Amino acid sequence: MSVEGVPRDSERDKRRATALSLGFNALQSLLKIGAAVVTGSVSVLSEAVHSSTDVVASLMAFAGVRAASAPPDEEHPYGHGKIESLAGFGESILLFCIVIYICAESVTRLLHRPQLEKLDLGLVVMTISAIGCLMVSRYVNNVAKKTKSVALKSNGRHLLADFVTSLGVLAALAGTKITGWAWLDPVIAIVLALWMCYGAWTTAQEAFQHLIDRRLEDDELAGIQRLVEENQEVLGYHRLRSRLSGDMRYVDMHIVLPSSYTLVQAHAVADDLEKKIAVELAPAQVVIHVDPYDEIKALHEDRLSRKTDPRLREPDKGR
Repeated sequence: MSVEGVPRDSERDKRRATALSLGFNALQSLLKIGAAVVTGSVSVLSEAVHSSTDVVASLMAFAGVRAASAPPDEEHPYGHGKIESLAGFGESILLFCIVIYICAESVTRLLHRPQLEKLDLGLVVMTISAIGCLMVSRYVNNVAKKTKSVALKSNGRHLLADFVTSLGVLAALAGTKITGWAWLDPVIAIVLALWMCYGAWTTAQEAFQHLIDRRLEDDELAGIQRLVEENQEVLGYHRLRSRLSGDMRYVDMHIVLPSSYTLVQAHAVADDLEKKIAVELAPAQVVIHVDPYDEIKALHEDRLSRKTDPRLREPDKGR
């Protein structure tokens, strides 16, 4: 038996979020590139490169969300949800490349220490960028949390990283303007690059776990267990398996019912439980197999457990 939870009305929200992220990243990239050329700041340049690659990341998220929403077909009976995880993993690799570039460029600037110019323009551009990144990242992260989209979550982290790094660049430009220390700009750029590296590693790990079919989170599994235990007709359950593909959850398990139940009764119990789990985890596909209760087998397993677990052993009658 199989029951699919009714998907939330999320595809439109996901597409809007990716489109907004893409448009904003394109705009701020142009502003930062112009500011980097005018000021000569390596921290602004690193932000310009970061935002430019975010445009590529947003394109990957946009394409990933659209492709993952395609319905199952003959060659992909489980749908295309993992494309989202693949897009999130790709964005992480892209962020690692950015970190390497920024560190190399910063070391070069530390050695040569070029003079910075027109810092006021850089301060204005980075202030606008920081405010915009904060607003857009909050929206994208809210949609990602609602739809449980890996690609959007990765994209939201990119935007949040942009916000933090924009604040860092602001501090670098302001500090350089006040103190005249030329080394401050590339040093802060390196610190920001290392922070981005940590974020990229976290995102890559999460996306990789989805790609290799890691089980659902503990709270979701606890929800399944609660629903099973609430059903008084179910004597037990085993072989619980779960995985996540895009925002779709796949669950299959065996439940034990009284052997006296007819096929119709057993089907009704399993079907009801499938629907409840599918609603709890929506969107989800749930498959439940029914096993009849075997009293002899259960008694044998109980005796084995008493032999292996000292807490369950019966006391010796001679004592």
